[in-house]
Amino acid sequence: MLELTIEEPDRLVKVAHALSTHTRIGIIKLLLTKPNVNIIEIAEELNIPVSTAATNVKVLEEAELILTELQPATRGAMKVCSRNFDDVRMILNPIAFYQNTSKLIEVEMPIGHFINFDIQPTCGMASAAGMLFAEDEPDNFYHPDSRTAEIIWLRKGWIEYRFPKKLPPGARVVSLEFSLELCSEAPNYNNDWPSEITVWINDAEIGSWISPGDFGDHRGKLNPSWWNDSSTQHGLLKTWAVDAARSTVDSERCSATKLADLRLDEKPYITFRIGLKPDAKHQGGMNLFGRQFGDYPQGIIMRMQYE
Repeated sequence: MLELTIEEPDRLVKVAHALSTHTRIGIIKLLLTKPNVNIIEIAEELNIPVSTAATNVKVLEEAELILTELQPATRGAMKVCSRNFDDVRMILNPIAFYQNTSKLIEVEMPIGHFINFDIQPTCGMASAAGMLFAEDEPDNFYHPDSRTAEIIWLRKGWIEYRFPKKLPPGARVVSLEFSLELCSEAPNYNNDWPSEITVWINDAEIGSWISPGDFGDHRGKLNPSWWNDSSTQHGLLKTWAVDAARSTVDSERCSATKLADLRLDEKPYITFRIGLKPDAKHQGGMNLFGRQFGDYPQGIIMRMQYE
């Protein structure tokens, strides 16, 4: 998430300007479904001249809303674009905002701190220092060293975490969200490798998202130096959320499951399970990224808003 306040007017103006045209909004929307496209492809998808696409990409790049990378092409090099943020928050009244933060509880869970799993090969995990175990041996997930994992991959199954639910006396949860970086799991990597990934909270199915691929188009910003360039490099930052009316993925409705279905009052913790349903159409596996792999320096973040 990109967070801007009125106390940094130059950057606020630059980002607001970058978001002020339908063309640039269209580019950002395109990069949501097609994470890595070049300027010619953008021009074709939006039915605009290549020069117009290039000009607008430059504006988005300067505002740091998208990332670009030069890659070899038949004639010279081409600029490939990807999203840098999934959300932009503009805080125009910092005093009011900071008063409201007391009603938000945020907990970050390292991806190695899972409490249960049901995993089938291919599977494995690594820390920032190196591979933790031999690949494709699910029993290794029971080993205490798994808590140091910063990237976890699996082809089938699920992995589950338990978050604390500590609220002030008399408080009531009004929304719950989980954000994490993830992608599909293919041999080495394959940008076109769809996988239907599902989230459950307190055993209630929240909804699924189809990952477009296992991304290797650019080296993950946080990947340690020993990590192979031919392996998975990064994922996309996705957010599942539940409120009183529905469930969403990145603010798009994904199911009718609502807060009341989670039975939050029954236990002092909240379970978060993510994985692949056995009957999913796209069985493309899953990679989870921690603070020291991929593009986003975070584990699994739970945000619980209350009143």
